[in-house]
Amino acid sequence: MPLLQARELSRSFGSTRALIDLTLSIDPGEIVALMGANGAGKSTFVKILSGVLAPDGGRIVFKDQAYAPRTPAEATRAGVVTVHQSTDLVGIPGLSVADALLLNRFVDPRSPFFVSRRSVRAEAESMLHEAGFALPLDRDFADLPAADRQLVAIARALANRAELLILDEPTASLSTGESQRLYATLKGLKQRGIAILYISHRMADLEALADRVVVLRGGRDVASFDRPVDFDAAIETMIGRPLASARPHARRPHDDPVFELVGARLLPSSEPFDLVLHRGEVVAVTGVLGAGKSRLLSAIFGSGRLAAGTMRLAGRPYRPANPRDAIGAGVAMAGEDRHRSSLMPAGWPGESVAATISLPHLARWYPSGLLRNGIERGKAEAAIDRLGIRADGPDASVWTLSGGNQQKVVLARWEVEPGKLLLLDEPFQGVDVGARHDIIGAIRAHADRATLIATSDPEEAIEVADRVVVLDHHSLRSDLFDKPAS
Repeated sequence: MPLLQARELSRSFGSTRALIDLTLSIDPGEIVALMGANGAGKSTFVKILSGVLAPDGGRIVFKDQAYAPRTPAEATRAGVVTVHQSTDLVGIPGLSVADALLLNRFVDPRSPFFVSRRSVRAEAESMLHEAGFALPLDRDFADLPAADRQLVAIARALANRAELLILDEPTASLSTGESQRLYATLKGLKQRGIAILYISHRMADLEALADRVVVLRGGRDVASFDRPVDFDAAIETMIGRPLASARPHARRPHDDPVFELVGARLLPSSEPFDLVLHRGEVVAVTGVLGAGKSRLLSAIFGSGRLAAGTMRLAGRPYRPANPRDAIGAGVAMAGEDRHRSSLMPAGWPGESVAATISLPHLARWYPSGLLRNGIERGKAEAAIDRLGIRADGPDASVWTLSGGNQQKVVLARWEVEPGKLLLLDEPFQGVDVGARHDIIGAIRAHADRATLIATSDPEEAIEVADRVVVLDHHSLRSDLFDKPAS
């Protein structure tokens, strides 16, 4: 008997039909993976199950009863718990990790009015132990990296004793070791009869976990694949076209270096290393979480500092005091968490596609200070066409776009004026296979700049880069992969 049955669900947003007669069932103790390109309807379906949205048509049966939660709290009480990809709302700056783990308890009117610090810490330790994670309980939640915020969210969800756990890109910010621990945790939940709806674009996740893969396209459930899953067929079904298996051929880079690191130390105690990027070259740096990838990019962009060493850009000494200096010198960066680093909050001026693209260029485009809408609209329209951004025009809010299209907009910000060096920190986080293909094409389209990409996924690194280097303990260790130049 299925634990959950969704029958002919439909949901529209104006003239856009996000879900069309979607039908899906999940059995107790089954891990069902949901695949689909950005905009296929995955997020809408999850929001309906989570009580964020109501369907326009169809019905849901959960544990043999009609299921129509009006709020996420109602869904959680019913036994359906969702961990979303963005963890910004999991904790509050100023609260400790232990407080963030118990945040739901603090706002529950049934909880005791007075709690002791000792009891909070003990319960938080118990939650982490059950989840299989190790986190610094006294650290400010705001200071946690994205991976650790994700672990807090998952641990808190597991503590709610869910019968159906919905995970939206849970490993997007996790290292290989953390992902493996999560796999073990989820397999243990499966053995206890907990059903899991797992949304991910990472083949490693689906190969490790999925009992069944359901593919959405255009708001419809178009195919289902049982284990062992034919992922080539599943991906082809998802994007509606053959997926090229060949990696992009490496270009032969120009002899002149664009960027040089000499004797660089990311920490005072780390070993020094050198790194040279040539014009026309795409280099990926990979390594486990905490290896120093983000620290390296921050130092180059002026938002961090090298402990030692020198930098040269286009043959000249380069030492940016801040990101403004870096941008002025022709160095651009898209940070790891686009919601925090690249997008204006919803409802704020500047949240449109055009404004998001134009933000760092306003001083150059409008030196007199008088804004003229035509310039940024024209740049945005060209970027929408060039990168295949699915949006209702330049004035559309970036928050109405899917994750992959948001990332295209972030990339378009630096495509309108390519510069000398582009830095990308985890650019494929939360991006489906089809959008990743478009983004890789855009990254590799510029032969006159160098690109440095930080990614924790070696497969992604090999897919996009001409050369892949490995960071370990904040030092460059080796070239993992060098493509033959064509």
